[in-house]
Amino acid sequence: MKKWMKDPFEIHSSSTSVKQEMMAGTIGFFTIVYIIAVNSLILSEAGIPLEAAIIATIVTSVVGCLLMGLWANAPIILVPGMGINALFSYTMVHSMGLSWQEALAVVFVSGLIFMFVAFTSFAKKLSSVIPNSLKEAITVGLGLFLMLIGLEMGGIVQKGTDSIITLGEFSDPFVLAAVITFLIAIVLFMRNVPGNFLITIVLGTLIAAGFGLIDFQQADSETVRAADYMAVFGAMSFESLFSFVFWIAVFSLTLVLVFENIGLVHGHVSFINKPDKFSRAFQANSVSAMLSGVFGTSPTVSTVETAAGMAAGGRTGLTAVTTGMLFAVSVFFIPLIKLIPNSAIAPILIIIGGLMLQNIRNIDMKDMSESFPAIIIIAMIPFTYSIADGIAIGFILYPIIKVAIGRAREVSLSLYVIAVLFIFNFIFHFVG
Repeated sequence: MKKWMKDPFEIHSSSTSVKQEMMAGTIGFFTIVYIIAVNSLILSEAGIPLEAAIIATIVTSVVGCLLMGLWANAPIILVPGMGINALFSYTMVHSMGLSWQEALAVVFVSGLIFMFVAFTSFAKKLSSVIPNSLKEAITVGLGLFLMLIGLEMGGIVQKGTDSIITLGEFSDPFVLAAVITFLIAIVLFMRNVPGNFLITIVLGTLIAAGFGLIDFQQADSETVRAADYMAVFGAMSFESLFSFVFWIAVFSLTLVLVFENIGLVHGHVSFINKPDKFSRAFQANSVSAMLSGVFGTSPTVSTVETAAGMAAGGRTGLTAVTTGMLFAVSVFFIPLIKLIPNSAIAPILIIIGGLMLQNIRNIDMKDMSESFPAIIIIAMIPFTYSIADGIAIGFILYPIIKVAIGRAREVSLSLYVIAVLFIFNFIFHFVG
């Protein structure tokens, strides 16, 4: 006990230092701070007031990072996940017709299921049920979806008259600002400039201002009050609890949450060569995801930007705690955050989507019974503008192909059950 009180983060045994850990946490913060603006804007698409969404994102990030640092003693950053926030706003609310209050209830219930998986041996069992090709396809499909959203948000592509989509009007100052910002963003990213996403947002905002696209009076005239957030905190609605749509949303969100975080956490603890931290880190992740519904935002994930802090030497929970505390300080800069235009955010979505697309290399393209259902998931998520539908179609097609070529035994019974549930979901929508 005395030893723990002297070195609660095991800094000495981890061959690091307080200075190194705090520096790593600071770098991690500046790498991921863009999430405040990006996540808030995406949540506002679901109907959540922007001011409340900003505070919800900050509160959830603070609590998530502190949970990870204090419970798991791991240098992993927990913030609302990109891709999952799109599932929240564009699929659960826009496509499935849930209110944002009902969608928050979905987040809460999914988080409880996630906790059950994380705190039992069910995590390993569940991981073995879903084929690796389908798990990787979900990540790739989310990446392609994010790229599409980013391109649309920046006006670089738009709805076409003779085609589904077409190039935007590059003579439009807004589109031009987005394109210039993207070019800057990709150069900064490829050159691995520290805090490149934060720099992109700052420069993108200045570029938009140069084109006269920002009303700076908004920073003075509008303030974020605690009362704005209290309308969202604990605003979960369980009116649709007994509806089929609610549970399909829960199932889809849980599936993405569990398998995306299994991969992310495993990758992070492997990077620092501490696989023994997986269990507690995964548990902290699940508790944070559940609390996200209470705090008023989409669920948290073990973000890929964690690697920036780790690369800077972060090895213990002090890195995550430092990042969390910096998120708390950021609440004083909310008026400035609200000035950030879509043209400054869109390039980041495009780049993050591109990063997620790289997971396609993990899919076995030589075996068509594995690769084709995966490719269908990748294509259908953005084409249907629904993550849940894209996953469903791929999960239905996988066992059908295996049965058709005489390899039915390669499919687990649980996967057959999942496929049948997805089929019932489609039947429900068709009949409805």
